[in-house]
Amino acid sequence: MREVNHLETMKHLQRHLMSESLSKMLITTSSVSHSRLGFVLHPGFPVGSSQEPAPKCSRVSIAAGGRYLYPTDLSQSCSVVHSGRRRLAEHSSGQVAVGSSCFPFGKGIDWIRFHLGNELAGVEVGQRWTCGMKKGRSFLSSTSDSICELAIYQVPFYFGGFKVDVPSTSWDLRKSGFGKGDSIALEITKQTDCNIISTLDFEPHHNDVPVIDYLVPKAKEFKPCYAKYTDYTPCQEQDRAMTFPRENMVYRERHCPPDEEKLRCLIPAPKGYVIPFPWPRSRDYVHYANVPYKSLTVEKAVQNWVEFQGNVFKFPGGGTMFPHGADAYIDELASVIPIKDGSIRTALDTGCGVASWGAYLLKRNVLAMSFAPKDNHEAQVQFALERGVPAVIGVLGTIHLPYPSNAFDMAQCSRCLIPWTSNDGDLQLAEGMYLMEVDRVLRPGGYWILSGPPINWKTYYKIWKWSKEDAKAEQINIEELAELLCWEKKYEKGDIAIWRKKVNAKSCRRKSVNICEAKDADDVWYKKMEPCVTPFPEVTSASEVAGGKLEKFPARLFAVPPRIAEGFVPRITAESYQKDNKQWKKHINVYKRINTLIGTARYRNIMDMNAGLGGFAAALESSKSWVMNVVPTIAQNTLGVIFERGLIGIYHDWCEGFSTYPRSYDLIHASGVFSLYQNKCELEDILLEMDRILRPEGTVIFRDEVDVLNKVRKIVGGTRWDTKMIDHEDGPLVTVKIMVAVKQYWVVGSSGGNGTSLGES
Repeated sequence: MREVNHLETMKHLQRHLMSESLSKMLITTSSVSHSRLGFVLHPGFPVGSSQEPAPKCSRVSIAAGGRYLYPTDLSQSCSVVHSGRRRLAEHSSGQVAVGSSCFPFGKGIDWIRFHLGNELAGVEVGQRWTCGMKKGRSFLSSTSDSICELAIYQVPFYFGGFKVDVPSTSWDLRKSGFGKGDSIALEITKQTDCNIISTLDFEPHHNDVPVIDYLVPKAKEFKPCYAKYTDYTPCQEQDRAMTFPRENMVYRERHCPPDEEKLRCLIPAPKGYVIPFPWPRSRDYVHYANVPYKSLTVEKAVQNWVEFQGNVFKFPGGGTMFPHGADAYIDELASVIPIKDGSIRTALDTGCGVASWGAYLLKRNVLAMSFAPKDNHEAQVQFALERGVPAVIGVLGTIHLPYPSNAFDMAQCSRCLIPWTSNDGDLQLAEGMYLMEVDRVLRPGGYWILSGPPINWKTYYKIWKWSKEDAKAEQINIEELAELLCWEKKYEKGDIAIWRKKVNAKSCRRKSVNICEAKDADDVWYKKMEPCVTPFPEVTSASEVAGGKLEKFPARLFAVPPRIAEGFVPRITAESYQKDNKQWKKHINVYKRINTLIGTARYRNIMDMNAGLGGFAAALESSKSWVMNVVPTIAQNTLGVIFERGLIGIYHDWCEGFSTYPRSYDLIHASGVFSLYQNKCELEDILLEMDRILRPEGTVIFRDEVDVLNKVRKIVGGTRWDTKMIDHEDGPLVTVKIMVAVKQYWVVGSSGGNGTSLGES
């Protein structure tokens, strides 16, 4: 693409404008491909060749002013012409502004009207024009219903970073088509691919990307944090954790810093950091520089978790309970559990280690949510994410897991060492809360796998350093608790036992049990677990699946989820659900035109910060990537719907740090996040958290109201991100805009703009 010399172009345009004294200016051009339009900064000024027949204009209006211009100080400006209607507002400046947009125009655009001044200067409001060619010249007719219009109004005129003052009088300049001496059109209409933001570089290069947008207001600069914070996790920080009780794993739960203790700096990447291997190679190899911890290679050497080879870690697919590899382990499970036919799609791995179970389930089209605490093996979850496997920092302690009820098709504990019954071997209902919590999140008809203690205790109790009596008692206690939960044992062989949860309460024959009184089993954020069993959803027959039967995956991805079909989600109907799906497919197509790497292995770990019904993730569904669907705790609770679609996600409050390591995600999608939180907490705290969890050279896509995005844009100006604002795909008069950002590559010790060394100490 050829770049425009903005200053020379504006001087050229100004000379022409100042030399004219007519009432309006029209530049007529002929047909142009919709994918080749516009300026470098804000594409949208089309040109074509007068030698080609001109198709009918697409009906479109390109207008400046109002809420549709940036920066924020233009937000109270000017009149807007759109679809024949005019809206007026006052602005004190005696200058003009131009605003335009880059979006598909169908088959082409044939002319643009440049209108300057406060009045329409003889052009009837609402008058419509058609475009055509006659004897090689463009002509206009007011008898058609097509209009292609660009309006210029009396507000400050910014273009390419240069401000040009133009008197408020009006001019007219008529030309007979491109190629007939229209040098203004020639200067200001260089070819630009509207489908790609050419000024943002989405490819990883490990070097800084030049600043591309001159309109970003001056912002507070955020300094790099010290090097010791390269793996900082604000709500699982070790020093703070050690101030909490160790009983029931309280100290391993989330403990976020108060506002006055929050780090308001940029977390640096470690020296030598490189972009992770692309999937599927990342499943087996991780760069040592990215996770420089060798402890697991020593402590878990016998268990075949991970090996250190040269400058990489290799993951051979082993595990404590996978002596023959994860594939062989899953094959054994599949002999009992219908993993192959799409019945099993979502899984939960409690105490996941390096998530090899989840990693190898992916090729079976099963999506596992893995969690482990941040403990002595501090890199477990970090390794999982570097491998491209879904995982979060988490623990079964005293509060509920951040997932909805009836969410997972399958859950497992592979030598996770969670005390499922009690620490002293005596069954007390209050001490069976952890298994009750698994029951809460397990779907009716779902499966629970236990491999490791106490299964096969006769063989291993001495190795475990248990007494024979304690080992036997522990298994008996688990069997009794499973019966109370209405689980049926389906399999026990060697080191593996499998239970299946009944499909409804009518099929249960359980003894007296304490049923939870809470009305909403999905209201779990920071809520204490209670020693009670979550009731099954009601059914009318013994054969009915409580909560509704799900389609097999991938059909369930777009089928109407039972929670919606049965009216459990307020204001969401089957029709609005399908409309939402259609809308997100449209949005994803636009994102892929903006950034052609979306949908490729370049973006493996993806997060949707405000997932709604999961339409973004569903439209992106691919074996090349996975999406962490986050449902904010202050938004409508739709996470159950997301799981019913065969997707995974988590509850979270974005006023706090997310339960993950720095540099976890390649792509973050933030739709409506900042409108949702703008009066709840500091927007800069959310942006700094996004910077923490985003990988160097990762991408963020914002979709929000333009006035909110302008606030965000100003804050982002103090980070090491390059940004670009883009109009909504439905046109520039839609107040929702898209902003794309790319995080620059920098590490501990990188040279800052002032030549100093960053992030060291």
